[in-house]
Amino acid sequence: MSGTATTVPAGTLYLVPAPLDFGCDSQAPLTEVLPEGTLRTAAGLTHWISENAKSARAYLKRIDTLHPLAVPLQAQNIAELPREAHKKGDHGNKGAAVFDPKPLLAPLLAGHDLGLISEAGMPAVADPGSSIVRCAHDLGIRVVPLIGPVSLLLALAASGLNGQNYAFVGYLPQDAGERTSRIKELEALALRQGQTQQFIETPYRNAALWQALLQTLQPNTRLAIAGGLTLATARIESRLVREWRQRNAPPDNRMPTVFCIGR
Repeated sequence: MSGTATTVPAGTLYLVPAPLDFGCDSQAPLTEVLPEGTLRTAAGLTHWISENAKSARAYLKRIDTLHPLAVPLQAQNIAELPREAHKKGDHGNKGAAVFDPKPLLAPLLAGHDLGLISEAGMPAVADPGSSIVRCAHDLGIRVVPLIGPVSLLLALAASGLNGQNYAFVGYLPQDAGERTSRIKELEALALRQGQTQQFIETPYRNAALWQALLQTLQPNTRLAIAGGLTLATARIESRLVREWRQRNAPPDNRMPTVFCIGR
């Protein structure tokens, strides 16, 4: 009697959003920032690709208090993206990290569902993970983004700036001269086309960026900041640059902050 080869159906790649309180002094209750469906799906997964395994375990521990995990935390299979993807990005631009993501997707090809997770917000948006998603599509694997907080959209909606035409441009240069040139370039684009320009900075570098913005932007350009989003301590303000210059109110240098400029 001859056997018949069977093909195991591939699993589903879930993009699992995380709360935005990573690195903050306080945490938001998960049920206030993530829907039950997202939490239940995450609790049912046993294989993960993470930005950082330690923070992924901490998030899963919080989920476990609401929805028991499918397997104990110690038995969760958590792989990390290469460090190069964090530093250089993995979205295909010049200087992006070059690595083969297919080995990380092996659980999917073996029939397991797999979660992609970052430290805060939606994976692959202002975070590494794009290469994983591209590879899944190339392999014919189903990709499902789950619902959860995205700091960029929350900040944009709360800024009062143009939400019909906007661009997220990542991090500005750290070199002071290059940063000033980039700010002028983005401001010119925002004022000429009405396109809101959005960017972020690593906490503890907020102060340097803030000073550069106030020194470089034109007085009537609107500058919005949004930090600690979804927390009770969130700060969201939108003012003309000339008004900001009259106030001694820089963003918290420890708080993850989204900056927006426009007209």
